[in-house]
Amino acid sequence: MTETRDTKIKRLRMRSMRRGIKEMDLILQAFADENLNRFSDDALDLYDQLLSENDHDIYGWIGGQIAVPEPYLNLVTKIAAGAQGVTRPH
Repeated sequence: MTETRDTKIKRLRMRSMRRGIKEMDLILQAFADENLNRFSDDALDLYDQLLSENDHDIYGWIGGQIAVPEPYLNLVTKIAAGAQGVTRPH
């Protein structure tokens, strides 16, 4: 059975707010709420792939401590832009 767009967005929102570390809950939930409805289907697929990555890796990418893999570079850049103050104090 194929997942509808609305169901996929709901699933991705849930996965965004139920992460392994609290900082990722805060960062990804805010990002998902702000952006997922506007994403293309391809962008939703990429975000879904990102959510399968290790939280500590994603947090390092967002905080700039670890180089971001090329497929995620633009997406992580967008996420990081809204994460100031959560990954590092202002």
